[in-house]
Amino acid sequence: MSSPVIARRPGLGSWLTLIRCETKMVVRDTAGLVVPIGLPLLILMMNSSAAGGEVVINGRTALDVYVLPMVITIVMATIGIINMPSFLAYYRRSGILRRLSVTPASPAMVLIAQVVVSLLQTVIGIGAAFAVALLVFDANPPLRPAATIGAALLAMTAMYALGMIVAAVAPTPNSAVAIGLVAFFAVGALGGLFGGRDSLPDVLARAGEWLPFGASVEVLQSAWAGVPTEPLHLISLTATIVLGGLVAAVFFRWD
Repeated sequence: MSSPVIARRPGLGSWLTLIRCETKMVVRDTAGLVVPIGLPLLILMMNSSAAGGEVVINGRTALDVYVLPMVITIVMATIGIINMPSFLAYYRRSGILRRLSVTPASPAMVLIAQVVVSLLQTVIGIGAAFAVALLVFDANPPLRPAATIGAALLAMTAMYALGMIVAAVAPTPNSAVAIGLVAFFAVGALGGLFGGRDSLPDVLARAGEWLPFGASVEVLQSAWAGVPTEPLHLISLTATIVLGGLVAAVFFRWD
């Protein structure tokens, strides 16, 4: 009588293989790879010449305080709200998650690997934007580097939380992209994506300030300019992370 086969948990090699496969999927998705990096760079180049010479606070220019935080937020939002949910929806629709659920490799591994790959893509996008701003347009580094990194990580997590809501409710990859685009432009428009919030009605401007896109821009601006961060902006991002996690936990389907 043969001894039973004992299923072992995936080791480091399995994790690295899965992350490598996820990376190949992202690279093959030309639009998903180019847009989160190319669009912010285009916005940066369109606004940097005029904003680079205007000092607004603590020796930092409008490029530093307004343009760069907006560009960084766009990178995080496009990857977290649009790209990542579309991949998860594709894996669900194609049955990959269902097949993984009966193997030692949990479907959660795909989710974690996708987050790792999208994090790397976000770092590349932000790094490219900052390098261009620094080398071409003489941008200044943030006055509070540690606070800026912390603000970026918090904002990035909030964008992924929104993306998990999209992934949880979208039945197909196309619907995930559509819902993600609507969510991105909705929070972006209220958060100053198409111009300052001053042009919006007071109620909408105030709402946009507390929504994840506007709150992300605000915390990055504060850290870059070296001024105190408004606690309610941090509370807004934290609430988004908690709410997104709860909604995804309740509604996310593996098949």
